[in-house]
Amino acid sequence: MGSDPQYAKWPLLPLAQDVFTLTNSYASRAAQEMAAKHLQDAISEHKMAPFYRYLAHPIDGILNAVGEGSANVPGKPPSRKSSAAGMIATKSATASINLPWDEALYQSLKADNDRELEEFQKEEEEAVEKAGDTEIQAARGKRAEFWARVGDKEKAIAAYEDVFEKTGVLGTKIDLVLAIIRMGLFYGDKHLVKKHVERAKTLVESGGDWDRRNRLKAYEGLFLLTVRSYNFAAPLLLDSLSTFTSYELCTYSNLVIYAVLAGSVSLKRVDFKSKVVDAPEIKAILGDGEEKLLALSGAISAGPGADADMADATTAPAAAPVKAVNLTTLGSTIEQPESELAVDFSPLAQLVSSLYNGRYKLFFQALALVEEQFLTQDRYLHEHRGWFIREMRLRAYQQLLQSYRVVGLDSMANDFGVTVDFLDRDLAKFIAAGRIPCTIDRVAGHGVIETNRPDDKNKQYQDVVRQGDQLITKLQKYGQAVRLRGSERA
Repeated sequence: MGSDPQYAKWPLLPLAQDVFTLTNSYASRAAQEMAAKHLQDAISEHKMAPFYRYLAHPIDGILNAVGEGSANVPGKPPSRKSSAAGMIATKSATASINLPWDEALYQSLKADNDRELEEFQKEEEEAVEKAGDTEIQAARGKRAEFWARVGDKEKAIAAYEDVFEKTGVLGTKIDLVLAIIRMGLFYGDKHLVKKHVERAKTLVESGGDWDRRNRLKAYEGLFLLTVRSYNFAAPLLLDSLSTFTSYELCTYSNLVIYAVLAGSVSLKRVDFKSKVVDAPEIKAILGDGEEKLLALSGAISAGPGADADMADATTAPAAAPVKAVNLTTLGSTIEQPESELAVDFSPLAQLVSSLYNGRYKLFFQALALVEEQFLTQDRYLHEHRGWFIREMRLRAYQQLLQSYRVVGLDSMANDFGVTVDFLDRDLAKFIAAGRIPCTIDRVAGHGVIETNRPDDKNKQYQDVVRQGDQLITKLQKYGQAVRLRGSERA
């Protein structure tokens, strides 16, 4: 067994979601007001002077427009920091509900920060004089956590690196790298996160314990989600559902949402059924009342025998918002955070069941609800929402067309609940991009869609011929070069 995780509290990632909500045009005013209150309360409670300045300063703040926070500051173009792009909804977004700038509050918070730093410095000096390396490292760790708590990205990372260089315990090193990853996620710095995910993987492979290996799986899955690598993120996130304990990263409800969406858009149909449709961890949340009870009791498990359970899922009444239950924590001492809010998973449940059962009209309706409720509201999903919607439409089209040689355009439009013109335009984009092997003929009658089934053997033959031609060309060039060198020697 490894040691307990360290450096796992700061920064508070929900605050980054609050910053995103303030600049998100899709968020309701009530949600933005609540986000502003959360930020104000957290800034006061945790003495976050650097973060307060980063957000609300009338000149340098990423949220406030020029001069809105204070009439005493002469207006000049705001200097948006490059890292702001990872926190706000769009590059040009301005918060409709501004975080007011209070110079007196900032100076008070800054004074509190200075006093804390003096105490840390005094504690470290005393440890150097009277104690050993363990106490010195503890004092340095407190300073690193302090900078992470108050929201100073650069100083927090530098302090974590300083502690990393002076510690020899592998578990602590992994915890420090995970803390740096969270700083990168907090500010939306994808390059920093990518670099340190690779660093953490190297450390874990060199002898990390099971708990840290498991936590890294969730970290890497979330990072891959932010860079649109849903096909690589899905297995990691789905595997994390049964062993999730990284509440410093996200809530269990959010993990369920990320895992289901990533699996829905990237997994093949067989894997989609076993890992999403029939997965007991997901049935415990997305299923109806009986399925939830069976999943929680362990009476059902993933497998082909659960096919009939999904048959009537789309006709079940919409469930009320619920709090996701982490099956990992049942019967253990690990508790879910009290702050985790109830979530209405019914659009997600309908999306999964309607896609798998081929009820495409319900699928399109569920897809619209998922976009409205999840994709536009979450900082990790918002950036790629357009791509996700297109890929899910493509998946539904491919699923229907692979069963038929010829399909009437009006019949398919009726199945999806859209107009013939919309379907024609939408399919044309995918056909032109080579994503759907079919043609549309609208000359005769109402139009038909003819599928062109790819011949795998013929494709393999063509690939061999093409690669053979390339090899012959390279050999001829090589032979000419050899003959030229021979003639030069002569």
